[in-house]
Amino acid sequence: MSTATALRTENTVVSALAGIVGDRYVLTDPQDIQPYIIEQRDLWHGKALCVVRPADTAQVSAVLKFCSQTNTPVVPQGGNTGLVGGQVPDPTGTQVILALNRMDKVREIDTASNTMTVEAGLTLLRVQEIADENDRLFPLSLGSEGSCTIGGNLATNAGGTAVLTYGNARDLVNGLEVVLADGRILSNLSKLKKDNTGYDLKHLFMGSEGTLGIITAAVCKLYPKPRSRETAFVGVPDPTSATAFLTIAQEMAGSDVKTFELMPRMGIEFIVKHIPGMREPLEGAHAWYVLMELASQSEEGLNDVLLGILEKGMEEGLVEDAAIAASLEQRKTFWKIRELMSEAPKFEGGSIKHDISVPVSKVAEFLEEAYQVVETVIPGSRLVPFGHLGDGNMHANVSQPIGADKEEFLNRWHEMNEAVHAIVTRLNGSISAEHGIGILKRDLLPAVKDPVSLEVMRSIKLALDPKGILNPGKVL
Repeated sequence: MSTATALRTENTVVSALAGIVGDRYVLTDPQDIQPYIIEQRDLWHGKALCVVRPADTAQVSAVLKFCSQTNTPVVPQGGNTGLVGGQVPDPTGTQVILALNRMDKVREIDTASNTMTVEAGLTLLRVQEIADENDRLFPLSLGSEGSCTIGGNLATNAGGTAVLTYGNARDLVNGLEVVLADGRILSNLSKLKKDNTGYDLKHLFMGSEGTLGIITAAVCKLYPKPRSRETAFVGVPDPTSATAFLTIAQEMAGSDVKTFELMPRMGIEFIVKHIPGMREPLEGAHAWYVLMELASQSEEGLNDVLLGILEKGMEEGLVEDAAIAASLEQRKTFWKIRELMSEAPKFEGGSIKHDISVPVSKVAEFLEEAYQVVETVIPGSRLVPFGHLGDGNMHANVSQPIGADKEEFLNRWHEMNEAVHAIVTRLNGSISAEHGIGILKRDLLPAVKDPVSLEVMRSIKLALDPKGILNPGKVL
């Protein structure tokens, strides 16, 4: 037995980790561990040696140093809201889950620099709230924002509904603090907008899904809080019209167009049918819908801008009908419809998920082909695509045929993926727009990623994690 193996006996590992973070913060009871080893889609069920909950960066460093010395694999986890299995341990029971949700402090707010330095375990919702309390905006917004953490958001380069204006998670950060696989702390919590001193290392770790290092803190960018906001629910005849309408909105309102979401008629029908209290957003039925939101630093005049956009859209035959939110409650209702697009299809049985992106100009072409392909692969399947038209990211989810066997349908997940992804590849798109790779898409990556890019990724992984202890089996 090697020295490393001897050191890695279960009792020794648990005892050593308890010595670092304290007995109460190392979970070993199966009931306590259970919430950490499953994920919300119930696609993966892992096992864990234990769950470790450090209080600060120094403890994370000590944990990783010990795990490196003993070759103990570590799976980092934030709010456990990931959708591709990147946060779930494997079935061996030999991996340690490193849960960062105790690290939830705000280290600094600097309104002059428009930055906020926060620890990785702070929930996204709390980051938004603290920014708001300081008359600022942190624009990252996701359906899971009440439970997902900022560290997880950055590790997966989360997208959301405001990418159109503000970019992905990686665009909302000036600096990072990261603990490397051997326990060294890479400290670059810079507030600078300009720092041209070599490689910008923070971008290695954002989107790496915890395979290169553990993000423990970040300097987040803040923005002036909008003084006015206007929201409209719009009926359009087809995705081509929606894309043309987006162009009009951007030409007339510029960066004040913060959100432009596309939804199909079938999604609305699922919501009205299955969610109590939900009603049609417009008087008549439309083949497609757009949720558009404008926000401005000017306190007046935005409603006139929105009316002008809608009028021009109607004049050009791109808009069939529209409703402008007349109150905060109506705005919340419009947004609830959008948020329920993910949930409502589960009441119709199995759903095969896709998180893809194509150039905005190709979204309509993708959807036209996807409807045909989905029907060809499994006759009777119902494509329910929705998402962020403004950045080309569509969740092209496929609901099972009416009356079909759910398990049989889901067993054809990979076949359906292959057909849909073939369209994406031909249109120079991506098979993962905002959810990441994790386990779900790991084996698909070699077929769609440039071979040299994969070689470089493997070289970086080897350089930063030579023992392969950080989130093994994920991404690569």
